[in-house]
Amino acid sequence: MDAELATLWSAAATTLVTLMTTDGWERVKAGFAGLWRRHPGQAGAVEADLEASRAAAMAARRDGDAQAEAELTAEWRSRLRRLAGADEELQDEVRRLVEEFRPLLSGSTPAGPVVMRARASGGSRIYQAGRDQTVTGG
Repeated sequence: MDAELATLWSAAATTLVTLMTTDGWERVKAGFAGLWRRHPGQAGAVEADLEASRAAAMAARRDGDAQAEAELTAEWRSRLRRLAGADEELQDEVRRLVEEFRPLLSGSTPAGPVVMRARASGGSRIYQAGRDQTVTGG
C-alpha cells in the first residue's frame, strides 16, 4: 500500500474515533457515514456500527482503556481502506473530512500524523511546518 494512503487511513480513523466522544459527534457521524452512501445496502449498517463504536469509545475513554480505543481505530482504518482503497474520488472525500474535522480535535488527542505534500526541482527549497516556523538565513 502507498505510504500516503496508509497515512490517510490512519489520520481518518484516528479523527473518527477521537471525535466519537465529543459534542460534534453527530456532524462527524454524518460525514463519515456519507462515504458509504454510494453503497445503499451498507449505509444503514455502517451508521449502526458507528453508533456501536461510539458507545465502545465512550466506555474505553471512561475506563482509560487505550487498547480498546486502538482496536476501534484499527477497525475503522481497515474499513475506510477497503471502502476507498482504489477510488480516488472517495480518497479525496476522506481527505476533505479529515481537514474539515481537524479543528474539532483541539482539546482532544491529536489526529495522528500531519500529511504535507511538496515538490521541488532544481535549486528549490521547501520549508514545511505543522505549526509555527521561522526561517532565517539564505
